[in-house]
Amino acid sequence: MKVPLLDLKPQYEPLREKLLAAIARVCDSQGFILGPEVEAAERELAILLGVEHVVGVSSGTDALVASLMALGVGSGDEVITSTYSFFATAGAIARVGARPVFVDIEPRTFGLNLQAVAAAMSPHTRAIIPVHLFGQSTDLTELEELVSTDHVHILEDAAQAIGARFKGRFAGTVGTFGCFSFFPSKNLGAFGDAGLVVADGAGRADEIRKLRQHGARPKYHHAVVGGNFRIDALQAAVLRVKLPELSNWTGKRRANADRYRTLFADAGLEGNVELPVELPDAFHVYNQFVIRTVRRDEVRAHLLKVGVGTEIYYPIPLHLQECFAHLGYRRGEFPHAEKASQETLALPVYPGLTEAQQAYVVNNVAESLGSTTVRATGGGLSG
Repeated sequence: MKVPLLDLKPQYEPLREKLLAAIARVCDSQGFILGPEVEAAERELAILLGVEHVVGVSSGTDALVASLMALGVGSGDEVITSTYSFFATAGAIARVGARPVFVDIEPRTFGLNLQAVAAAMSPHTRAIIPVHLFGQSTDLTELEELVSTDHVHILEDAAQAIGARFKGRFAGTVGTFGCFSFFPSKNLGAFGDAGLVVADGAGRADEIRKLRQHGARPKYHHAVVGGNFRIDALQAAVLRVKLPELSNWTGKRRANADRYRTLFADAGLEGNVELPVELPDAFHVYNQFVIRTVRRDEVRAHLLKVGVGTEIYYPIPLHLQECFAHLGYRRGEFPHAEKASQETLALPVYPGLTEAQQAYVVNNVAESLGSTTVRATGGGLSG
């Protein structure tokens, strides 16, 4: 059996005709940059997230860059963020000329350690970027209290967490800005790069709109330097077709996560494998299903051999990346993040995954660890 880490065909095939019609609609209009298609997608995404002000942009990375630019973050400023995240989180900070200040994570949820955040704050701190990693929203209540000042802003990296909630609040809607990615592997994916910025007011949203067109307002008049952060109309059209399916896809991801828990328990792997934690007040959307084991590399090698796709998120914490060596961080400085980088492994969890495929994955994890196996049957799961 082959089980890829991600297979987009099961979600594409039922929507194929609608997607091709949407693409044809844009092609027939010959309006490819911004325009009515983007405006409609922005309205529909705003309704989904329960907010008023959203701006479509060219990628999740550019959502972060544009948001930092809108806050005026630059040389001499510091931005606190997690050392355990996709590179764009810190890369965006560096691109605007600010200094990334890394902190360690909570080992069970992979979210920011708030005590570490408090210790890292300085008079130069302009923003904090919490990362809603793997599809689980971080509890931002304490962080909001920590930065109850106009000088320090919360900028949420919700690239992996569209639809995730904590205590009823959607990830990406709490801070001054919330940044989303529609990279094809995300729960809501475009047919290329695309992103979204949620802003906490009309003025801030308007600033992002200006920045996404090189800072021009009106055309060819530049009071500020922006960038080319525009979202393509083709991507907006694709997202509009997929958006009504997101709730169903999320439900399937959550069902797959529950099934994994049952399968791992049946295989007697609790002592050898740590499964994702879903916080009591959280609604996890499982962009990734990430397990932990001290025998990670051994497990991954076996799964590769039997045709199961996996990925390591992330093998090198950001503070140990070569491009950030000048910041002076050393190995051992953030032990929880470094340990996670050595133990975490993402398993397939996409909506089209079958029960038989999941059983095959867990059987082979069990085999690699010398444990028992489970099997999928027509009537459910059994040992």
